[in-house]
Amino acid sequence: MQSLLNHPSLMDCRRLFLRDYAVWINIGVHDFEKKGEQRVLINVDLYIPLALSTPTQDKLDEVVDYDFIRRSVMERVSKGHIHLQETLADDVLALMLAHPRVRAACVSTAKPDVYPDCEAVGVEVFGMKEG
Repeated sequence: MQSLLNHPSLMDCRRLFLRDYAVWINIGVHDFEKKGEQRVLINVDLYIPLALSTPTQDKLDEVVDYDFIRRSVMERVSKGHIHLQETLADDVLALMLAHPRVRAACVSTAKPDVYPDCEAVGVEVFGMKEG
């Protein structure tokens, strides 16, 4: 995933990321997909203003905790069957942007086991708060 830190609105940010978080979920529109779980890899980039994420006392409450990302993903995944990767990515993006310190986020999902002749199929979505 390419960094968006060169975007003018994000140049004063740091990027936090979660890479290839593997979850097993019930996802898909086809009947055979509804009968079991599939492995999905989730990637998240968060863009947080340096003014809101530069620790002065080396304490966790001065930054956005990585656990927030993983916990949010698992909360969404645990809600039951999802038809589309687009829905999952959009929902995770909304959860990330709801955090008061996050200015922008990029979320991708990938299903690595769908086709034998490619690494994965997936979707990516980016969102930024106004202002």
